[in-house]
Amino acid sequence: MALVTKMREYRAKLNLTQDELAALVGVRRETIINLEKGRYNPSLKLAMDIAKVFSATVEELFIFHEEE
Repeated sequence: MALVTKMREYRAKLNLTQDELAALVGVRRETIINLEKGRYNPSLKLAMDIAKVFSATVEELFIFHEEE
């Protein structure tokens, strides 16, 4: 399964840095970097925490595509 995320776009709308977002949701900046690059699948709690920061749904931020 491939992860596609819109976190970078939502972060830009709020003028948040990766460090600021990481602090808001209680993770390290490296976690945000890996999430944005699709290299890390977030836990449900982390996905919900990030969505809350952006006033979005988890489904708006994270899209999983079946790999063929």
